[in-house]
Amino acid sequence: MNTASLLLPENYLDICIAKQEMSVIAKGTCFKKYTISTAKNGAGELKGSECTPRGWHSIRAKIGGDQAIYSVFKARRPTGEIYSQALGEQYPERDWILSRILWLGGLEAGKNRYGDVDSTWRYIYIHGTPDHLIDGRPLSHGCIRMNNTDLVELFASTQVGCKVYIHE
Repeated sequence: MNTASLLLPENYLDICIAKQEMSVIAKGTCFKKYTISTAKNGAGELKGSECTPRGWHSIRAKIGGDQAIYSVFKARRPTGEIYSQALGEQYPERDWILSRILWLGGLEAGKNRYGDVDSTWRYIYIHGTPDHLIDGRPLSHGCIRMNNTDLVELFASTQVGCKVYIHE
């Protein structure tokens, strides 16, 4: 799918890497804005780059809706742990995926879909992270990180298939 051939959807999530901000666009109007954290390696689509992929995506799966806020996930499965400062200090090397997961799938063949640029198989998510890490700095390994309360709110208001546009 070519970006130029897409009609701008009436409802979508707009993720601006430069601003570290996500806007919820509803009926063509910005309804809400969230501070986020994208990849510390910047923008890029290549598998293994630990960059945030650009272009049009959609939410392919919603994971964790029945879990408590701050639940810890590994490989999209809850571990049974609830994140706390003490747990974070015990495992400082972990890339924390918390509360909910919105798993993204690329929509643009050759850019963020198929082959070595496929966002789905790069496991690109919108997910929770320890709240103190959401301060306007890009720190992720490619995913879009959010404050947990914000993510729970977003998760409840979005559906599988919702379009997501990621740009610099």
